[in-house]
Amino acid sequence: MIRVSVASPQEVVPLDYQALKAAAQAVLEGEGVAEAKVTLAFVDNAHIHRLNKQFLDHDEPTDVLTFPYSPKGSKKLEGEVVIGAEVAREYAADRGHEVGLELLLYVVHGCLHLCGYTDTDPKSEKQMRAKEREYLGELGLPDVSGG
Repeated sequence: MIRVSVASPQEVVPLDYQALKAAAQAVLEGEGVAEAKVTLAFVDNAHIHRLNKQFLDHDEPTDVLTFPYSPKGSKKLEGEVVIGAEVAREYAADRGHEVGLELLLYVVHGCLHLCGYTDTDPKSEKQMRAKEREYLGELGLPDVSGG
């Protein structure tokens, strides 16, 4: 069974909880995950900035941070996807689409990271963008992956 929960200690951006959970579910099922417990956490700039500095030593807010909790090869996938809601709002405005669509992209992106995808070099980034487009399409959403 795949369980997806949403935590939102921010009040800046309204969330469509069902759509966000459905996006995570689609990625996890699509990647062959049979058992998972994933939390989607939507936070403000101060919170994600602090986490980005603490864990990656990047001194700025970011869009998505992923924290896998289960060891590789584990039967059950567990983890957390932390999403910068204010960053999503800014990027969506810059790209000319709704913030809800940007948040769905971040959910897809974060869940792909939990499933083992990386985007640290041009080849892996290209593969991840293709997967993002695939899942956005399956969800009936336009391609806002930027790649």
